[in-house]
Order: sequence, then structure tokens, then C-alpha cells
Amino acid sequence: MLYRLYQSEDFSALYAIEEACFEPPLRFSRSYMHHIVRSPGTATWIAAQDGQLAGFAIVEWPNQASATAAYIQTLEVAPHQRRQGVGGELLRRVEASAQAAGAQLIWLHVDAENTPAIHLYETHGYLRQGREDHYYARGKSTLIYTKPLETPPLTPQPIPFDP
Repeated sequence: MLYRLYQSEDFSALYAIEEACFEPPLRFSRSYMHHIVRSPGTATWIAAQDGQLAGFAIVEWPNQASATAAYIQTLEVAPHQRRQGVGGELLRRVEASAQAAGAQLIWLHVDAENTPAIHLYETHGYLRQGREDHYYARGKSTLIYTKPLETPPLTPQPIPFDP
């Protein structure tokens, strides 16, 4: 499996995965998906095998220097590629991008009935912080998960000694 950042020519295959993974009202519109993959405060990671997209994940962070949280817009794996570690690796990639952008926390929404996704997030250290009813549509609840991101270790600096 090859993991790389999104390129504009990936859009059709990326959106085909969106259509395979989500039905309305959970599915992002084409225009919204176009908007988020091109936004300056996002990173979109692609998983590809033999030239075919296997999955993708999008993380977003605010453009303010004081912002410390990043948000996972979506993480999607093509149905025939699931349970092969693709989701876990995409998750690690978006976390690293968020951390490189200065985020100290990462968070997400997940459909309260999406047991495989909930298991993935909990396995990777995400903690449930709440629930929001009717988030996606009437009767469709979401769970909110967060994970603190490790701050890179500081390089030890010599301490001047002045007797």
C-alpha cells in the first residue's frame, strides 16, 4: 500500500469512495468535498494500491496561530480494502499532519452506530467525550472523540553558568 498526499487528479476516485461509504444524509456533497480537499488548512492523505485508491482521510486545523485543535473531517476505506490496516495508517498520517501544524489535540465525530469506526478510534487512543443527537439527521446521533497529540520533545539547550 502506498500512502501519499492528495493530488487534484485523485478527486473522482476519492469521491467514488465517498459514495461507496456513505448514503445521504451522511455523504458530503461533491462541492463540499472539493472545498475541503483544496482548503489551505487541511491535509488529505491517500492510500493507493496498484494505482487504485483504497481510502483517504482529511484533517483540518484552524488558520490561527493560537489554535491547538485539529478536526478529522473524514476517514474512509473502500469496502473491499477494510480490515487490512489501511484505516489505522491513514489515522496515523492525519495525526502527524495535525501535529506538524501545531495541534495539541485532535477530535472527530463518528456515527453512533458505526461500530467498526468506533473500534478503530478507541484502539488508537481516542476517548469518547460526548454524544450529539440528531447530528446527521433526525434520529442519527454522533459520538465525539478526542485524542491528545504528543508535543515533540524539546531539544535540550545548554544552560549558561555565571558564577
